[in-house]
Parts: sequence; C-alpha cells; structure tokens
Amino acid sequence: MLKAFIVSGVILLSIIGCDVRSKDKIGNNGKPGENKTDVPVAPPTTVQMIDSVYDFGKVAEGEIVEFSFRFKNTGNNPLIVTNASASCGCTVPEKPEAPVKPGETGFIKVKFNSEGRAGAAHKTVNILSNATPAFPELLLKGEVTPKAK
Repeated sequence: MLKAFIVSGVILLSIIGCDVRSKDKIGNNGKPGENKTDVPVAPPTTVQMIDSVYDFGKVAEGEIVEFSFRFKNTGNNPLIVTNASASCGCTVPEKPEAPVKPGETGFIKVKFNSEGRAGAAHKTVNILSNATPAFPELLLKGEVTPKAK
C-alpha cells in the first residue's frame, strides 16, 4: 500500500514537473485579444539560423544550462516572435520582446534546469513568428551525470 502511494506521488510530480502549459502560456481569462499569442498578423519575412543545435556536453545534475540561439532577419520586414515553447517545463525559452529589424541579429535565450534529469538530455524549443519558412526546431542536448549518493 505504501509503495503504491509513493509510486503514485512520484508519477504525479513527474507530470507536474514537465507540464509546459503552466510555464509557457499566458491565460487570457477568456477575453479575446488579451493573450500574448493573439498578435495581429505581420507581413512575412525570412530568417537565417546561426545556431539551431547546442550540445552542452556533460553537466552535473542540478546545474543550470543557459544558451542563446542566434538568428538573423534576412527579410525586408521586422521579424516578430510571437511565442517560444519548450518540450518540457525544465526548459524555459525567452523570446525577444521587440521586433528584430531587417539585417539585425536576434536571440532566443534558453535555460535548462538539470535537477532530477540524470541521463541523456534532448530538449526542443519551437518558435512561432512571421518568418517564412518557419523557424526550425531548436535543440538543446547533452548528458546529465547523476549526483553521488
């Protein structure tokens, strides 16, 4: 009975820990136009990725890995990033708040918390913007070595 309770608790904590919805979306209480993803459609532009994969190698469990993926607006219109979402709640992307002007370089900063994530790490970040074609999926990968017991 106690084992079943402990296993159920661990499963529940795992699900809550990786719930992307609570970290990456902003609710609007049902009011249209007040959600940050309800951005008016902007004229399309093009983007060139400078970094789309970051291999952080090996880190000790509990370390925070930070990396800024770089991209360049190669089009003629401002590039507007409307949303950045990660594959897990342990990975938090930060999008540029201001439009990236033509010819300028922008950044998607990503923080990965390796606490409780021992083993191979393969975290993805999806970007929504007015770029055509769309941003490729960004990848943060490496290995998390477990804490000594």
